[in-house]
Amino acid sequence: MAMPPKPRRDDLAAMLHPLLRDLVAAELPILAAHDISMWGYVVLNALDRSPVRTQTALAEAIGADKTRIIGTLDELQQAGYIERRPDPDDRRVRLLEITPAGRAVKNAVQSDIQHGEERWLAELTAEERRVFLRVLERLTRAETT
Repeated sequence: MAMPPKPRRDDLAAMLHPLLRDLVAAELPILAAHDISMWGYVVLNALDRSPVRTQTALAEAIGADKTRIIGTLDELQQAGYIERRPDPDDRRVRLLEITPAGRAVKNAVQSDIQHGEERWLAELTAEERRVFLRVLERLTRAETT
């Protein structure tokens, strides 16, 4: 029986995993310095892109179970980073909104993270960087549509 030809490259997950592992490891001290969890940062990013969401819509947008993010939402609310208020159309539903303080901490964390990403992006030429970031944005948008 003939063996199938050897693939010409690793699969995407195999190529991305070491980079993602290193990127996440580099983010952890930044998040700790700003006293926010990774999930907290993910929530603030999602709310900053679409300011008012239900808990269910937020959980769906970030790929989390809505009951598992309650603790994160509690922490963010206690820190003054989000507000929860009843939906006027359905009092059982809570609407989530990022606050100016939440946006400020999200922006500070994001700035520090992006500064740290220069370690990897510096390996690319200016043109490679533009293409790489454009492709990542396109693939990310394709996943959510």
